[in-house]
Amino acid sequence: MDWQVSQSGHITLSSKPDAGTVRAALGRSGVTKASDKREGDGATPLGRYPLRRVLYRADRVAAPTTALPVRPLRPDDGWCDAPDDAAYNRPVRRPYPASHEALWREDGLYDIILVLGHNDDPPIRGAGSAIFLHCKRGDYEPTEGCVALDPVHVRALLAEARPGDWLTIR
Repeated sequence: MDWQVSQSGHITLSSKPDAGTVRAALGRSGVTKASDKREGDGATPLGRYPLRRVLYRADRVAAPTTALPVRPLRPDDGWCDAPDDAAYNRPVRRPYPASHEALWREDGLYDIILVLGHNDDPPIRGAGSAIFLHCKRGDYEPTEGCVALDPVHVRALLAEARPGDWLTIR
């Protein structure tokens, strides 16, 4: 399945013909061509990305039902966003000496995270890290470059997702 996210901030949640679309939040700087994506630019990269794995806060939510690999988050989970570090755009354990994002958040955004295969095979320094599909903030406030959905819709997508599926941001 190739899940489609439009620049207008909508995503089709199902392969069923009558599924319709739901609202999605995109980057605070809008969207950009994947080739123009830069670390920290706040833009969601256009392109087609494999669905890698799911992380979730087991202390807050039940494990999502999905055929994708799933792992509970730990308080020391992080994601390196330092372009010159060997672990750039990779998970790390906190504390970590280089710049990184904490995945264990208090605001609920990362209660469920779908890791997208953006700039990870192999990572190109400075071309953007940590592009996730995660839970929305407020009334679909912009993200730092990710795709965000209502948690109910994150779960609905994950319930249908299979290894080999893709997310296309167009």
